[in-house]
Amino acid sequence: MELTDTRILVTGGAGTIGSHVVDQVLDAGASQVVVVDDLSRGTLANLGTAFERAPEKIELVEGDIRDAELMHKLTAGKDVVFHLAALRITQCAAEPRTALEVLVDGTFNVIEAAVEAGVAKVVASSSASIYGLADSFPTTESHHPYHNDTFYGAAKAFNEGMLRSFKAMHDLDYIALRYFNVYGPRMDAHGKYTEVLIRWMERIEAGEPPLVLGDGLQTMDFVHVEDIARANVLAARADVTDQVYNIATATETSLLELAEALQKVMGSTAELEFGPARSVNSVTRRLADIGAAERDLGWTPSITLEDGLASLVSWWRAQR
Repeated sequence: MELTDTRILVTGGAGTIGSHVVDQVLDAGASQVVVVDDLSRGTLANLGTAFERAPEKIELVEGDIRDAELMHKLTAGKDVVFHLAALRITQCAAEPRTALEVLVDGTFNVIEAAVEAGVAKVVASSSASIYGLADSFPTTESHHPYHNDTFYGAAKAFNEGMLRSFKAMHDLDYIALRYFNVYGPRMDAHGKYTEVLIRWMERIEAGEPPLVLGDGLQTMDFVHVEDIARANVLAARADVTDQVYNIATATETSLLELAEALQKVMGSTAELEFGPARSVNSVTRRLADIGAAERDLGWTPSITLEDGLASLVSWWRAQR
């Protein structure tokens, strides 16, 4: 399915990933893009490029996916739904009831509305959090979800189950994308649950070293937000349904390596500072197998960590 002249709904479309999806579906020729976002994490500034390029094609609705009536209204007449609205893993741990209402009940509203509207496909955001600390590396999509101990991961696993059940009950076409460690421009620089990269940039810019909590040996699989957005577009286009895919770089990077790479990009040579470990996520290692996404979606990552960090730093400095 090509996206030329399609009508698209993007939940969470003013957020980090969602706003990049908006940019890329416009590049793909969409005729209408409706964004629904409560602006608790997303910002109008994130959509600035899209509004400058095609103001006649973009509509921003400040709303909440927990509002079932609104979701049915916005989904009517749409061809594709990109579902990206969510809470951070840290906020889910701090406010589990809110997380239940947003990630589970809200996602149900999105899926139910998609069925009623007869959309061609839902592309939903899932997460590597469902794996917990995996048994095997690189981790494939067939790995079980039983090691996850986070509320966020539990909600994402349930979301995948809802999508499968709606495929069985109503033949809803969907693809779910399990993002690994996403970073890049438009990350939330000011919120309560701000990513560690933002805090490190603040310290480096102030002439201080990055503060690494714990020993820094924990590894992640970092994937740039523009690559994430491109995976969403390819998933919408692909003649594939009822599948989930890892979206990552298949490259393992420790927090020590990440901090040193960020220092290099920002021109810092200070010795790293260490503090006590503190995390709601006990996962100490992540490394994805991305062969399925390459085979079925034609997707491979295109942005290296060094180039991706450079783009993040450039954007962040421009905001300041």
